[in-house]
Amino acid sequence: MDHVFEQIYEMEAIQGLSKHEQLVNGILNAIQNKTLSQGDMLPSVNSLINEFGFARETISKAYKELVERGIVESRNRVGFFVANVNVRQNLKVALILFAFDTFQETFYKTFRSRLGKEVHIDVFFHHSNIEVFNSTVTSVRGKYGMYVVAPMPHARTASILRCLPIDKLLIVDRYEPVSDECSYIAQEFEKSSYSAFATLSDTIKQYKGMIYYHRPAADTPIEILRAYKKFVKDYKIKSEIRSEYIPGTIEKGKVYFTINNTELWAMLKDCKLKKIKPGKDVGILSHNDDIVKELIFDGITTYSTDFKLMAEKAADFVLNRQKIREIIPTLLIRRKSL
Repeated sequence: MDHVFEQIYEMEAIQGLSKHEQLVNGILNAIQNKTLSQGDMLPSVNSLINEFGFARETISKAYKELVERGIVESRNRVGFFVANVNVRQNLKVALILFAFDTFQETFYKTFRSRLGKEVHIDVFFHHSNIEVFNSTVTSVRGKYGMYVVAPMPHARTASILRCLPIDKLLIVDRYEPVSDECSYIAQEFEKSSYSAFATLSDTIKQYKGMIYYHRPAADTPIEILRAYKKFVKDYKIKSEIRSEYIPGTIEKGKVYFTINNTELWAMLKDCKLKKIKPGKDVGILSHNDDIVKELIFDGITTYSTDFKLMAEKAADFVLNRQKIREIIPTLLIRRKSL
Protein backbone atom coordinates (compact mmCIF):
# COMPACT_ATOMS: atom_id res chain seq x y z
CA MET A 1 0.00 0.00 0.00
CA ASP A 2 2.99 2.33 0.43
CA HIS A 3 3.17 3.04 -3.31
CA VAL A 4 -0.51 3.98 -3.35
CA PHE A 5 0.04 6.28 -0.39
CA GLU A 6 2.90 7.96 -2.30
CA GLN A 7 0.56 8.77 -5.19
CA ILE A 8 -1.92 10.36 -2.78
CA TYR A 9 0.83 12.31 -1.00
CA GLU A 10 1.91 13.76 -4.38
CA MET A 11 -1.51 15.38 -4.70
CA GLU A 12 -0.80 17.50 -1.61
CA ALA A 13 1.65 19.54 -3.70
CA ILE A 14 -1.15 20.74 -5.99
CA GLN A 15 -2.42 24.03 -4.69
CA GLY A 16 -6.05 24.17 -3.65
CA LEU A 17 -7.03 20.51 -3.92
CA SER A 18 -9.40 19.32 -1.23
CA LYS A 19 -8.64 16.10 0.67
CA HIS A 20 -11.39 14.38 -1.30
CA GLU A 21 -9.78 15.51 -4.60
CA GLN A 22 -6.32 14.41 -3.39
CA LEU A 23 -7.61 10.93 -2.66
CA VAL A 24 -9.52 10.50 -5.94
CA ASN A 25 -6.68 11.79 -8.12
CA GLY A 26 -4.04 9.86 -6.19
CA ILE A 27 -5.86 6.55 -6.77
CA LEU A 28 -6.43 7.41 -10.46
CA ASN A 29 -2.72 8.12 -10.85
CA ALA A 30 -1.86 4.84 -9.13
CA ILE A 31 -4.01 2.99 -11.67
CA GLN A 32 -2.61 4.90 -14.63
CA ASN A 33 0.96 4.34 -13.43
CA LYS A 34 0.17 0.63 -12.97
CA THR A 35 0.87 0.81 -9.26
CA LEU A 36 -2.60 -0.71 -8.99
CA SER A 37 -3.93 -3.43 -11.29
CA GLN A 38 -7.42 -4.70 -11.95
CA GLY A 39 -8.65 -6.72 -8.98
CA ASP A 40 -6.22 -5.11 -6.53
CA MET A 41 -7.60 -4.17 -3.17
CA LEU A 42 -7.49 -0.48 -2.28
CA PRO A 43 -6.43 0.85 1.12
CA SER A 44 -9.14 0.42 3.71
CA VAL A 45 -10.95 3.41 5.13
CA ASN A 46 -9.25 2.88 8.50
CA SER A 47 -5.77 2.68 6.95
CA LEU A 48 -6.37 5.96 5.11
CA ILE A 49 -7.55 7.59 8.32
CA ASN A 50 -4.42 6.40 10.12
CA GLU A 51 -2.06 7.42 7.30
CA PHE A 52 -3.48 10.81 6.33
CA GLY A 53 -5.84 11.81 9.10
CA PHE A 54 -8.69 12.19 6.61
CA ALA A 55 -12.23 12.19 7.94
CA ARG A 56 -14.17 8.96 7.36
CA GLU A 57 -16.83 10.95 5.47
CA THR A 58 -14.18 12.38 3.11
CA ILE A 59 -12.83 8.93 2.26
CA SER A 60 -16.31 7.49 1.78
CA LYS A 61 -17.18 10.34 -0.58
CA ALA A 62 -14.02 9.74 -2.66
CA TYR A 63 -14.62 6.00 -2.93
CA LYS A 64 -18.28 6.63 -3.82
CA GLU A 65 -17.21 8.86 -6.73
CA LEU A 66 -14.79 6.21 -8.02
CA VAL A 67 -17.49 3.55 -7.74
CA GLU A 68 -19.97 5.72 -9.65
CA ARG A 69 -17.40 6.23 -12.41
CA GLY A 70 -16.99 2.47 -12.75
CA ILE A 71 -13.33 2.48 -11.75
CA VAL A 72 -13.74 0.94 -8.29
CA GLU A 73 -16.13 -1.65 -6.95
CA SER A 74 -17.24 -2.22 -3.38
CA ARG A 75 -17.39 -5.79 -2.12
CA ASN A 76 -19.64 -6.06 0.91
CA ARG A 77 -17.70 -6.56 4.16
CA VAL A 78 -14.46 -7.06 2.25
CA GLY A 79 -13.42 -3.64 0.92
CA PHE A 80 -12.85 -1.66 -2.28
CA PHE A 81 -11.18 -3.12 -5.37
CA VAL A 82 -10.01 -1.83 -8.76
CA ALA A 83 -12.80 -2.77 -11.17
CA ASN A 84 -11.36 -1.27 -14.36
CA VAL A 85 -7.80 -0.24 -15.20
CA ASN A 86 -8.90 1.31 -18.48
CA VAL A 87 -9.24 4.76 -16.91
CA ARG A 88 -9.53 6.22 -20.43
CA GLN A 89 -12.86 4.44 -20.82
CA ASN A 90 -14.19 6.32 -17.84
CA LEU A 91 -12.17 9.46 -18.32
CA LYS A 92 -13.89 12.77 -17.71
CA VAL A 93 -12.47 15.74 -19.63
CA ALA A 94 -13.14 19.40 -18.86
CA LEU A 95 -12.97 21.40 -22.11
CA ILE A 96 -12.89 25.16 -21.52
CA LEU A 97 -13.31 27.33 -24.62
CA PHE A 98 -13.84 31.01 -25.44
CA ALA A 99 -17.29 30.63 -26.98
CA PHE A 100 -19.06 28.34 -29.41
CA ASP A 101 -17.91 30.07 -32.62
CA THR A 102 -17.77 28.18 -35.91
CA PHE A 103 -14.06 27.36 -35.72
CA GLN A 104 -14.37 26.25 -32.10
CA GLU A 105 -17.29 24.09 -33.16
CA THR A 106 -14.91 22.47 -35.67
CA PHE A 107 -12.44 21.91 -32.84
CA TYR A 108 -15.09 20.38 -30.58
CA LYS A 109 -16.56 18.02 -33.17
CA THR A 110 -13.13 16.71 -34.17
CA PHE A 111 -12.02 16.41 -30.54
CA ARG A 112 -15.23 14.57 -29.61
CA SER A 113 -14.97 12.18 -32.55
CA ARG A 114 -11.31 11.31 -32.02
CA LEU A 115 -11.71 10.64 -28.29
CA GLY A 116 -14.56 8.20 -28.87
CA LYS A 117 -17.87 7.74 -27.11
CA GLU A 118 -16.38 6.21 -23.97
CA VAL A 119 -14.66 9.45 -22.91
CA HIS A 120 -16.96 11.93 -21.20
CA ILE A 121 -16.52 15.62 -22.10
CA ASP A 122 -18.04 18.59 -20.29
CA VAL A 123 -17.77 21.88 -22.18
CA PHE A 124 -17.49 25.29 -20.50
CA PHE A 125 -17.20 28.81 -21.97
CA HIS A 126 -15.49 31.80 -20.37
CA HIS A 127 -16.30 34.42 -23.06
CA SER A 128 -12.97 36.17 -22.35
CA ASN A 129 -14.20 37.25 -18.91
CA ILE A 130 -11.49 36.72 -16.31
CA GLU A 131 -13.95 36.29 -13.44
CA VAL A 132 -15.92 33.67 -15.38
CA PHE A 133 -12.63 32.02 -16.33
CA ASN A 134 -11.50 31.92 -12.70
CA SER A 135 -14.80 30.56 -11.38
CA THR A 136 -14.93 27.93 -14.15
CA VAL A 137 -11.41 26.65 -13.48
CA THR A 138 -12.07 26.65 -9.74
CA SER A 139 -15.31 24.73 -10.16
CA VAL A 140 -13.79 21.97 -12.31
CA ARG A 141 -10.55 21.55 -10.35
CA GLY A 142 -10.08 18.03 -9.04
CA LYS A 143 -13.23 16.72 -10.70
CA TYR A 144 -11.76 15.62 -14.03
CA GLY A 145 -9.07 13.34 -15.30
CA MET A 146 -7.89 15.85 -17.94
CA TYR A 147 -8.26 19.59 -18.53
CA VAL A 148 -8.12 21.09 -22.03
CA VAL A 149 -8.21 24.87 -21.82
CA ALA A 150 -8.28 27.71 -24.35
CA PRO A 151 -7.02 30.48 -22.04
CA MET A 152 -7.49 34.22 -22.30
CA PRO A 153 -4.64 36.74 -22.26
CA HIS A 154 -4.69 38.26 -18.79
CA ALA A 155 -2.24 38.90 -15.95
CA ARG A 156 -4.16 36.44 -13.73
CA THR A 157 -4.45 33.59 -16.23
CA ALA A 158 -1.24 31.74 -15.35
CA SER A 159 -1.88 31.80 -11.60
CA ILE A 160 -5.45 30.58 -12.13
CA LEU A 161 -4.29 27.65 -14.28
CA ARG A 162 -1.56 26.63 -11.83
CA CYS A 163 -4.23 25.22 -9.52
CA LEU A 164 -4.71 22.41 -12.06
CA PRO A 165 -2.32 19.42 -12.16
CA ILE A 166 0.25 20.25 -14.85
CA ASP A 167 0.46 16.69 -16.18
CA LYS A 168 -3.31 16.72 -16.82
CA LEU A 169 -3.47 20.20 -18.35
CA LEU A 170 -3.32 21.03 -22.05
CA ILE A 171 -3.46 24.60 -23.33
CA VAL A 172 -5.02 24.97 -26.78
CA ASP A 173 -5.57 27.72 -29.32
CA ARG A 174 -3.78 30.58 -27.56
CA TYR A 175 -0.54 30.03 -25.67
CA GLU A 176 -0.19 31.48 -22.19
CA PRO A 177 2.99 30.78 -20.17
CA VAL A 178 2.05 28.68 -17.16
CA SER A 179 4.99 26.34 -16.56
CA ASP A 180 7.92 24.87 -18.48
CA GLU A 181 6.27 21.49 -17.95
CA CYS A 182 2.87 22.51 -19.31
CA SER A 183 1.81 21.07 -22.66
CA TYR A 184 0.26 23.24 -25.34
CA ILE A 185 -1.03 23.07 -28.92
CA ALA A 186 -1.55 26.63 -30.07
CA GLN A 187 -1.51 29.02 -32.97
CA GLU A 188 0.85 31.96 -33.51
CA PHE A 189 -0.61 35.35 -34.36
CA GLU A 190 1.98 38.05 -35.03
CA LYS A 191 4.41 36.57 -37.57
CA SER A 192 1.67 34.63 -39.35
CA SER A 193 -0.54 37.72 -39.66
CA TYR A 194 2.29 39.82 -41.04
CA SER A 195 3.18 37.08 -43.52
CA ALA A 196 -0.44 36.87 -44.74
CA PHE A 197 -0.69 40.64 -45.17
CA ALA A 198 2.65 40.78 -46.98
CA THR A 199 1.66 38.01 -49.38
CA LEU A 200 -1.51 39.95 -50.22
CA SER A 201 0.26 43.33 -50.46
CA ASP A 202 0.21 43.63 -54.28
CA THR A 203 -3.54 43.00 -54.33
CA ILE A 204 -4.17 45.33 -51.38
CA LYS A 205 -2.28 48.13 -53.12
CA GLN A 206 -4.78 48.01 -55.98
CA TYR A 207 -7.33 49.55 -53.61
CA LYS A 208 -7.42 53.05 -52.11
CA GLY A 209 -6.79 51.88 -48.57
CA MET A 210 -7.37 49.23 -45.90
CA ILE A 211 -9.57 49.21 -42.80
CA TYR A 212 -9.00 46.88 -39.86
CA TYR A 213 -11.67 46.42 -37.20
CA HIS A 214 -10.02 45.81 -33.84
CA ARG A 215 -12.03 45.57 -30.63
CA PRO A 216 -9.68 46.46 -27.74
CA ALA A 217 -11.99 45.09 -25.04
CA ALA A 218 -12.70 41.83 -26.88
CA ASP A 219 -10.61 38.70 -27.27
CA THR A 220 -8.90 39.96 -30.44
CA PRO A 221 -5.21 39.06 -30.12
CA ILE A 222 -3.09 42.16 -29.67
CA GLU A 223 -0.42 40.43 -31.78
CA ILE A 224 -2.61 40.83 -34.88
CA LEU A 225 -2.86 44.57 -34.24
CA ARG A 226 0.92 44.83 -33.94
CA ALA A 227 1.41 42.87 -37.16
CA TYR A 228 -1.13 45.04 -38.99
CA LYS A 229 0.48 48.30 -37.87
CA LYS A 230 3.91 47.07 -38.94
CA PHE A 231 2.58 45.90 -42.30
CA VAL A 232 0.85 49.15 -43.29
CA LYS A 233 3.95 51.09 -42.26
CA ASP A 234 6.41 48.82 -44.10
CA TYR A 235 4.31 48.65 -47.27
CA LYS A 236 3.08 52.25 -47.12
CA ILE A 237 -0.60 51.28 -47.14
CA LYS A 238 -3.18 53.98 -46.40
CA SER A 239 -4.96 52.58 -43.38
CA GLU A 240 -7.60 53.06 -40.73
CA ILE A 241 -8.20 51.13 -37.51
CA ARG A 242 -11.78 51.19 -36.29
CA SER A 243 -13.30 49.63 -33.20
CA GLU A 244 -16.31 48.08 -34.96
CA TYR A 245 -18.07 47.81 -38.28
CA ILE A 246 -21.19 49.96 -38.53
CA PRO A 247 -23.77 48.37 -40.86
CA GLY A 248 -24.26 50.36 -44.03
CA THR A 249 -20.79 51.97 -44.05
CA ILE A 250 -19.05 49.78 -46.61
CA GLU A 251 -17.47 51.80 -49.47
CA LYS A 252 -16.07 50.87 -52.84
CA GLY A 253 -12.32 50.96 -53.26
CA LYS A 254 -11.34 49.75 -49.77
CA VAL A 255 -10.01 46.51 -48.29
CA TYR A 256 -11.86 45.40 -45.16
CA PHE A 257 -10.29 43.10 -42.58
CA THR A 258 -12.05 41.66 -39.53
CA ILE A 259 -11.65 38.60 -37.35
CA ASN A 260 -15.23 38.92 -36.09
CA ASN A 261 -17.71 36.78 -38.04
CA THR A 262 -20.70 38.93 -37.07
CA GLU A 263 -18.98 41.92 -38.67
CA LEU A 264 -18.10 39.86 -41.73
CA TRP A 265 -21.73 38.82 -42.26
CA ALA A 266 -22.81 42.48 -41.90
CA MET A 267 -20.26 43.55 -44.53
CA LEU A 268 -21.42 40.88 -46.96
CA LYS A 269 -25.06 41.79 -46.38
CA ASP A 270 -24.23 45.41 -47.23
CA CYS A 271 -22.38 44.26 -50.35
CA LYS A 272 -25.51 42.47 -51.49
CA LEU A 273 -27.80 45.41 -50.70
CA LYS A 274 -25.53 47.95 -52.43
CA LYS A 275 -24.63 45.63 -55.33
CA ILE A 276 -20.93 45.83 -54.39
CA LYS A 277 -18.83 42.91 -55.63
CA PRO A 278 -16.17 41.55 -53.21
CA GLY A 279 -12.87 41.06 -55.01
CA LYS A 280 -13.65 43.81 -57.51
CA ASP A 281 -15.34 46.80 -55.87
CA VAL A 282 -13.98 46.01 -52.38
CA GLY A 283 -11.51 43.57 -50.90
CA ILE A 284 -12.47 41.45 -47.91
CA LEU A 285 -10.10 39.48 -45.66
CA SER A 286 -11.20 37.32 -42.73
CA HIS A 287 -9.40 35.45 -39.96
CA ASN A 288 -10.19 31.80 -39.11
CA ASP A 289 -11.49 29.69 -41.96
CA ASP A 290 -14.62 27.57 -42.11
CA ILE A 291 -16.71 25.90 -44.80
CA VAL A 292 -19.16 28.82 -45.06
CA LYS A 293 -16.35 31.20 -46.05
CA GLU A 294 -15.36 28.78 -48.78
CA LEU A 295 -18.85 28.88 -50.29
CA ILE A 296 -20.35 32.35 -49.90
CA PHE A 297 -19.76 35.13 -52.48
CA ASP A 298 -17.54 32.77 -54.50
CA GLY A 299 -15.22 32.43 -51.50
CA ILE A 300 -13.80 34.71 -48.79
CA THR A 301 -10.02 35.01 -48.52
CA THR A 302 -8.87 33.93 -45.06
CA TYR A 303 -5.78 33.09 -43.11
CA SER A 304 -6.25 30.47 -40.47
CA THR A 305 -4.72 27.74 -38.41
CA ASP A 306 -5.93 24.17 -38.88
CA PHE A 307 -8.38 23.69 -35.99
CA LYS A 308 -9.11 20.14 -37.07
CA LEU A 309 -5.43 19.22 -36.75
CA MET A 310 -5.22 21.06 -33.42
CA ALA A 311 -8.19 19.05 -32.12
CA GLU A 312 -6.74 15.75 -33.32
CA LYS A 313 -3.46 16.44 -31.53
CA ALA A 314 -5.34 17.56 -28.40
CA ALA A 315 -7.33 14.33 -28.35
CA ASP A 316 -4.15 12.30 -28.80
CA PHE A 317 -2.63 14.08 -25.79
CA VAL A 318 -5.68 13.23 -23.67
CA LEU A 319 -5.51 9.58 -24.70
CA ASN A 320 -1.75 9.07 -24.53
CA ARG A 321 -0.56 11.80 -22.16
CA GLN A 322 2.63 12.38 -24.11
CA LYS A 323 3.99 15.87 -23.41
CA ILE A 324 3.56 18.19 -26.40
CA ARG A 325 4.56 21.80 -27.05
CA GLU A 326 3.58 22.63 -30.61
CA ILE A 327 2.53 25.61 -32.71
CA ILE A 328 0.11 24.69 -35.49
CA PRO A 329 1.00 26.50 -38.78
CA THR A 330 -1.23 29.26 -40.10
CA LEU A 331 -2.15 29.12 -43.80
CA LEU A 332 -3.33 31.84 -46.17
CA ILE A 333 -6.28 30.65 -48.27
CA ARG A 334 -6.76 32.92 -51.28
CA ARG A 335 -10.24 33.16 -52.71
CA LYS A 336 -12.12 35.68 -54.84
CA SER A 337 -12.88 38.28 -52.15
CA LEU A 338 -9.27 39.56 -52.21
